Amino acid sequence: MSSEPSKKLRSGFTTGAAAAAAVKGALLYLMTGHFPPNVRIPLLTGDRIMDIPIHSCRAESECRAVCTVIKDAGDDPDITHKAEIGAVVDISPPSQPGEEILIKGGKGVGRVTKPGLEIPPGEAAINPGPRKMIRQAVVDVLESHYRKASVSIEIFVPKGEELAKKTLNARLGILGGISILGSTGLVRPMSHDAYIATIASALSVAHAMNIPQIVLTTGRRSERFAQNLMPELPEESFIQMGDFFQKTMEAASEKGFERIRLAVFFGKALKMAQGFPHTHAAKSDLSLQKLSEWTGEITGNPDFARQISQANTARHAFEMISEQYPEMISHVGKRMVASARNFASPLLRIEALIFDFDGNTVYDSASDLQSAPEMGEMSK
Repeated sequence: MSSEPSKKLRSGFTTGAAAAAAVKGALLYLMTGHFPPNVRIPLLTGDRIMDIPIHSCRAESECRAVCTVIKDAGDDPDITHKAEIGAVVDISPPSQPGEEILIKGGKGVGRVTKPGLEIPPGEAAINPGPRKMIRQAVVDVLESHYRKASVSIEIFVPKGEELAKKTLNARLGILGGISILGSTGLVRPMSHDAYIATIASALSVAHAMNIPQIVLTTGRRSERFAQNLMPELPEESFIQMGDFFQKTMEAASEKGFERIRLAVFFGKALKMAQGFPHTHAAKSDLSLQKLSEWTGEITGNPDFARQISQANTARHAFEMISEQYPEMISHVGKRMVASARNFASPLLRIEALIFDFDGNTVYDSASDLQSAPEMGEMSK
């Protein structure tokens, strides 16, 4: 057990790589008549080849085979880890010189219904990276067996509809199943790439729908409270940025939105107020120390400031200041907006809401217009 922290985390492969492996397995079965125990799939980066085990494979006719792969995300937390990804592959004589490769989505693969994503509305949610890997798998098999053929492929995920309920696919307009994803084919443990890609997709959908205002939250609870507060906004306006404060602000600026509202709990607001680009919980001690410094400067009460520095959590500190010095919440809110502006375009209008832990609004930057003189004096 003592060696656990230093254990090297295991890499895995994406749903896109799993789909490509299933396609390659099925095509090899049709070419050779033998069950392939594993197949080799090159990464899109071109610097590595993965050996991916085939879970099941059967021929339904001389021209059709079905193979499945069990997705392995390695040590990365992923809702598709251990999901079965399959491919139905049909071959026929080429309708024209060379190879024709058709790729479509079957059961459990979502269909795109909103603009702004990498795949246009009406198409199966199989991203460009996986499509490229699938095509490469087909070409590799046909060339190695000196064959020319038209190949029709249907990717399916038996439990895809169930898994999709645990994702933000419906918000993005991907209905009926999961997306087949992967920019390289490799899942790096504890990588944030997938989450950042989801944020980018959500921003793209909102932009494509001409939504001028977005509301950034850090998770499902803060999003739910924000939606209750702003029921007039469409669902696509609400985007969960997680801990990715800087990257989300930069991405939103690039899209050209007019207005952003940050709607967060006090603990995240405190980290944002200090300008942390990433608001992971590991920075809690630093956050409380800074809050203690601000409290001493603004209240002139060093004993209370010391109590804040010794608080157990940001929630504990929040309870203390909300009872005795609620103006500190406003101070944190103003600094959060200032930090957001440092990460964003100067043309972007930025506003902020801070919730208490029951979902009540304890800070709204819009109210600063009325209380600015008083708060300005206290912030000096």
